[in-house]
Amino acid sequence: MQQGSEPIDQTKRLGTEKIGKLLFEFSVPAIIAMIVNSIYNVVDRIYVGQGVSDLGIAAITVVMPLMMTIMGTSILVGVGSNALFSIWLGENRRHEVEKIMSHALTLLILIPGVVAVASFVFLDEIILHLLGASETVFPLAKEYLQIILYGSVINAIGFGISNFIRSDGHPKTAMFSQIVGAVANIILDPIFIFGFKWGITGAAWATIISQAISFLWVIGYFNSKFTALRFRLRDMRLEFGLSMKILALGLAPFAMHLAMSLIGVFQNRALNSYGGDMAVSSMGIVYSVMGIFFMPLLGLQQGSQPIIGFNYGARKYDRVRKVYKLSVISGTLFITGCFILIQVFPSLFISLFTGDRGELMDMGVHCLRVSTLFFPLISFQMLSANYFQAIGKPIQGTVLSLSRQILLYLPLLMVLPTMFGLNGVFAATPVADSGSALITLLFMVFELKRLKRLSGDVGDPQPGT
Repeated sequence: MQQGSEPIDQTKRLGTEKIGKLLFEFSVPAIIAMIVNSIYNVVDRIYVGQGVSDLGIAAITVVMPLMMTIMGTSILVGVGSNALFSIWLGENRRHEVEKIMSHALTLLILIPGVVAVASFVFLDEIILHLLGASETVFPLAKEYLQIILYGSVINAIGFGISNFIRSDGHPKTAMFSQIVGAVANIILDPIFIFGFKWGITGAAWATIISQAISFLWVIGYFNSKFTALRFRLRDMRLEFGLSMKILALGLAPFAMHLAMSLIGVFQNRALNSYGGDMAVSSMGIVYSVMGIFFMPLLGLQQGSQPIIGFNYGARKYDRVRKVYKLSVISGTLFITGCFILIQVFPSLFISLFTGDRGELMDMGVHCLRVSTLFFPLISFQMLSANYFQAIGKPIQGTVLSLSRQILLYLPLLMVLPTMFGLNGVFAATPVADSGSALITLLFMVFELKRLKRLSGDVGDPQPGT
């Protein structure tokens, strides 16, 4: 296809241009998109906190594990298929990438759709018994969640498919796919919540309308002149082997999101037991604040993933090692700066959600400071797990993703509160952060030695390094 040769050929520079320039070019748009996307998610809680009540924040916090599970299915397919997409581009298997895309589209319809339908059927039981909502929070949680579920498949497709735009050599276009939705949400929230006086229902409708706008942007790209890549109906018929490859490569980030969802359930129950709805609201605010700072790291993950995957597929192992190291150093410097801001000015962040309300402010400030004690270690752990996923090693990536959430945090969440009460719930996060960083260090010492050995074996060329 002569028409489409230029966009696809842009990927060749992943193996030749200077690594710093590539990482900047691919990561910055992703970082901007993820920051705006985090605002997109946080805006609901800010407006609900200011325009509905503290219980409204608790309601959104309670249903977040289920929302994260559905988002996790999008990551399972989107990140997994994009990893295979990038590796095959590096191996010059260009004629096969459309089949990966079409498979991904089918999976993004089926898997989130099944989860959403099951959630509708058992909605009351899920909110009350699984998610652990109190009787006072339940009505608001149900009102919000049942609307959010309407847009779950559209959101999954939009988020999952946007990964291909970045790997197709258009990181800025991928960035705008998330920004347009975020801006729409920021505009619609105050209109629906304050103008129409729809309360928490307005926040939910603003969210799914914004998700639909992002979806249309992404689908529009793959029907434009900017790319020759197209979704082919003939390739949407699932093949077991290819589907399993996609799901295996997406398993690590999916496991991390699923673990976070599971953790959220146990965490909400512990918070309710030791601190009531006020503690749930406090943790919901803290997670929103932490999420703002996590998003640039996710953007760095998204930006480095196609560069790592392409060069690994092209057997340019020295470049792979340099991309990994540069991304970890950049992420660590950033998150350390965030850590300092949080510890020095915690009330500034909490006040966005609470105004000056005393009890919630005091609890939120304490929770934020304790929960982020080992924040500077987060970048190393996250980007290392992403590295293994990018080179097609899902087992190692999954182990690292789960080390923080399941292997460490969950047991700590069971034990520490019995000794320290509510402070034990808050302290489980930094203790898990430090332990998972040590596990990650062991993995990466051996992996970097392996990459160095492989570089010598293939006489790794050094263009653009």
